[in-house]
Amino acid sequence: MKKGYQIILLHAHLPYVRHEGYNPPFIEENWLNEAINETYIPLLKVFRTLRDEGVHFKITMSFTPTLISMLRDEYLQKKYLHFIDKLIELANKEVKRTTHDPHLNYLSQRYLQTFEENRSLFLSLGKDLISGFQEFHRNGSLEVITSAATHGFLPLLESEPSTIRAQISLGRRIHRNTWGVEPRGIWLPECGYYRGLEKYLSAEGFRYFIVDSHGVNYAHPRPKFGVYAPVEIGSGVFAFPRDPKSSAQVWSAQEGYPGDFRYREYYRDIGFDLDYEYVKDYIHPDGVRHNTGIKYHRITGKTDYKEYYHPDWAMEAAGNHAEDFMRSRIEQSRQFFEEEGQPAIIVSPYDAELFGHWWYEGPKFLEFLFKKIHFDQNEITTIHPMQILGVLPRIQSVEMQMSSWGEGGYADVWCNPTNEWIYPHVMECSISMNEMTHLHFKTKDPLQVRVLNQMAREVLLLQSSDWPFIMKTGTTVNYAQKRVKVHTNLFLELKKMLTTGEINEERLKQIEAEHPIFPDIHYDVFA
Repeated sequence: MKKGYQIILLHAHLPYVRHEGYNPPFIEENWLNEAINETYIPLLKVFRTLRDEGVHFKITMSFTPTLISMLRDEYLQKKYLHFIDKLIELANKEVKRTTHDPHLNYLSQRYLQTFEENRSLFLSLGKDLISGFQEFHRNGSLEVITSAATHGFLPLLESEPSTIRAQISLGRRIHRNTWGVEPRGIWLPECGYYRGLEKYLSAEGFRYFIVDSHGVNYAHPRPKFGVYAPVEIGSGVFAFPRDPKSSAQVWSAQEGYPGDFRYREYYRDIGFDLDYEYVKDYIHPDGVRHNTGIKYHRITGKTDYKEYYHPDWAMEAAGNHAEDFMRSRIEQSRQFFEEEGQPAIIVSPYDAELFGHWWYEGPKFLEFLFKKIHFDQNEITTIHPMQILGVLPRIQSVEMQMSSWGEGGYADVWCNPTNEWIYPHVMECSISMNEMTHLHFKTKDPLQVRVLNQMAREVLLLQSSDWPFIMKTGTTVNYAQKRVKVHTNLFLELKKMLTTGEINEERLKQIEAEHPIFPDIHYDVFA
């Protein structure tokens, strides 16, 4: 018996940022391009390297329905291809510009090679990254779980059961249609759980989800094994608590690995550093500067002074940190095994975009970690969540209360003075969606069905947890506020068409083209 089992879970999610036909384009569409280029493709490269080198590994990833919809959207696939073509063009310019500086020239050539490799891989998959991950899903290395349809923060939607059912049911259906199997697990958006949610999960066939550590630590009765074992919370559903120690080693702003001075500095990018005339064709057409992805500096220290990035130093750091992470998990497992006589279950969930996008060396850290676990020890191993049921002799049943992984541990991030104004609109539209569904449940009118289906899309997008989160963090607040207002207004416009019987088909086509997420949706998901 192993002394410990390590669950690595990456939560891959982006809000729905598709805005076709706008000139100038929405800068937020770059969120997807950056994630593809800096996180999803690098992770896929790591998985292929591990496969080719015979390294046994198991990792769990949640692909949210909004992300899947965007990754398989032809318009957005073309946008990424344009994005990477422009990056390659810029990198070629950089190779010429930096000939006077051997180190910068070396870095620029590395970027050029990476961008060309990414483009080649993207095209080799027919522009469908999901198909690349399916190989590892089929061979058992990767377990994929789903999430709520538009990443709605479920505890704040509790009063509307039809909305909870719709978010969960649609998440399951999209997963089945994408991966060919029913999902066993679900990533509750923001790890947001409330008592009674397990009944909805069980009804859709879900067996487990991830919860923050305090959700289990404050359960009743208090779990004997704390965060080192899952708990059953009713209806045959299991909650896997996040391990705070492994989380801090990666997430912590003070002590986390990504803050090492040898790693690449995220906030120094040529999109800001170089002359406007030089970079103007590679930033937003309105002249708004933004990251290009070409960065030449390392973190260096806690001041604004930054020295050049050295990839070999960064790889040494990633290897050291992978070793430290593994040894820390072994030590945790040994101690727990000695005290309790059963292996520790260590759950380490992270936002996928941390690896590669925010922490450039993150994918390499994972590669080194899996190799070290495979070759350098035999006390712990990686595993998928439901395999734990065959490892542990017993699992305790408890009752849990509401919790999340947000700051403060509950709902403060998603409901506070910066964003509370949205909830009257969210709840009004959610209630109306349920009412309209039942009023027109048996309609045979194809136009009414289209209106109802688009109403379902708009209200689901309105419920996304991303909009209040952005308002709280203060990043692209205007965009988040606009999204709330747009989805509310479009929902109400569609409702008026339905209630008055005056359906403007041309206008309906425009709205459908504006937000074509979930093309196979049927409004009865809100029944």
